[in-house]
Amino acid sequence: MKVIIREATIIDAKSPYHQQTVDVQINNGIFEKIGISLPSDSNYQDIKYADLHLSTGWFDSSVSLGEPGFEDRETIANGLSVAAKSGFTGIALQPNTMPVLDNQSQIHFVQQKAQDSAVDLFPIGAFTKNSEGTDLAELYDMKNAGAIAFGDYAKNTSNANLLKIGLQYVQDFDGLVIAFCQDEKIKGSGVVNEGIVSTRLGLKGIPNLSEELIVARNLFLLEYTGGKLHIPTISTAKSVELIRQAKKKGLNVTCSVAVHHLVLTDAVLDTFDSRYKVTPPLRNDADRKALLKGILDNTIDCITSDHNPIDIENKKMEFDLAKNGTIGLESAFSSLMTVLPLDTIVEKLTSARTIFKLPSHAIKEGNTANISLFSTSDEWTFSKDHILSKSKNSAFLQQKMKGQVYGIYNNNQLIVS
Repeated sequence: MKVIIREATIIDAKSPYHQQTVDVQINNGIFEKIGISLPSDSNYQDIKYADLHLSTGWFDSSVSLGEPGFEDRETIANGLSVAAKSGFTGIALQPNTMPVLDNQSQIHFVQQKAQDSAVDLFPIGAFTKNSEGTDLAELYDMKNAGAIAFGDYAKNTSNANLLKIGLQYVQDFDGLVIAFCQDEKIKGSGVVNEGIVSTRLGLKGIPNLSEELIVARNLFLLEYTGGKLHIPTISTAKSVELIRQAKKKGLNVTCSVAVHHLVLTDAVLDTFDSRYKVTPPLRNDADRKALLKGILDNTIDCITSDHNPIDIENKKMEFDLAKNGTIGLESAFSSLMTVLPLDTIVEKLTSARTIFKLPSHAIKEGNTANISLFSTSDEWTFSKDHILSKSKNSAFLQQKMKGQVYGIYNNNQLIVS
């Protein structure tokens, strides 16, 4: 494919064209020429949008798509299409499927489903067999098959010794363990953040301690074992501080935060709408501000949509009984634009490539073209018409947005809205 992208402002700190408005000529997946007012060529397709910006392709470190087993929630084919139109050129696929992605054949299955897509799919293998927390899964075999890390989605490894052994074992092949942090005993039957809102609404609360206790435990284990640990979707001020101190001690720990924890708080729960029921729960505004600070001082390494499609039968029901999770790909960029600077958003939507040791290509002549296309100026309200996923369980309905995603160019394919 041959395209010339016209009058695009480059947002890429590693590019010599950072913050410059230029034309970008791409020939068969390679940046061929970059400059001002490049000459037209009948062999090239001209691409031009209002307020067009380009950055290195965004990567989402936590995406659930359902397939295999939950195709009624989402399929890999449609999920990758949603990711492309949401500006993501790569996703890390969570293993919360049926069967769970806990062996090399399952890793190969999802990879084959994603062949020829404009969006790169990188599987996360389950840390334990069937994500049950009892026995380690086939970590080495999955690594060889293409798994980029190992973790049980939204499940705490309650057996500390098992996590210790896993952290030691994966060092032999430079593996990365993802450890979700939530003490199930302390969480109990809680469904929302413990605090003023939960008390006023009469909903059982989940204290911050349920997360922070396990974050502290897992950091102690990491200090003992060495190796690499990624803590996903932290949600409290104390978790940020614990990880900040661990990094100062030199521990090889990274962490992510979900978009909804940066934008929303438990104040939205007044309607008892189960779209806001997520794991971990939406916290208060003090926690939200601490997470934003953690982003700005680089304690938090990356931002994820934590996209989790849930079918209507399991979501639109009594709050206590509804499944946890929200879709987030479609709303990720534009909702972040309401709370963070553009350069920070781009950095935190691309930095997970470093965590997972995936290639990243600066916008520079001769490099592979892997880019996201977007604007920054439009202000609008997110509605059901903007949902591209099969499942409609978005916590961002009726939220104010800023900026628009136009699409991506990756794998020699242009996908635009």
